[in-house]
Amino acid sequence: MRFTLLTAAIFMVSAQANAAIEQQLTQCAAMTDKLERLICYDNLAASVQVVSSVPTDTKAPSATVATAVIAQGVAAPSPTAAASNIEDNFGMEAKRAQEDAIDKIYLDVESIAEDPYGALKITFTNGQVWKQTEGRKYNLKAGEKVFIEKAALGSFLMGTENRNAKVRVKRLK
Repeated sequence: MRFTLLTAAIFMVSAQANAAIEQQLTQCAAMTDKLERLICYDNLAASVQVVSSVPTDTKAPSATVATAVIAQGVAAPSPTAAASNIEDNFGMEAKRAQEDAIDKIYLDVESIAEDPYGALKITFTNGQVWKQTEGRKYNLKAGEKVFIEKAALGSFLMGTENRNAKVRVKRLK
């Protein structure tokens, strides 16, 4: 009987500790600022490391760790503040990701090579290597300044400012 009560108490305490950690993880994930989110995760990891280094008793190891988690005070910001922040940002995830993304880059051509099928393999001065994926002819010279921009479905187009022709490319290195 005593053993049953002890194990029940251990499970209740460990369940509460897991719920507190899960709650903190969801609150960290809800943060919009990348630096604040990283700091939140780091603080949570540090508190868990402190708890895992607590010496355990041989009779009830789970109870000691669980009470250490509760005693550590794994407290998070209020749930209402996190919930209102989540609601305010609902539907804006894709827009925020688009704001951080670069749509077009300008590069200088260092060298050009052709594969056996006539597709261009372009090496740029910054070390990037791109390859033409379309079969049509595209004239390009070393030293020329080109741009590469995002296109539909995750593809990329390469072109120059002085002409309208663009060619589909993919990055190799």
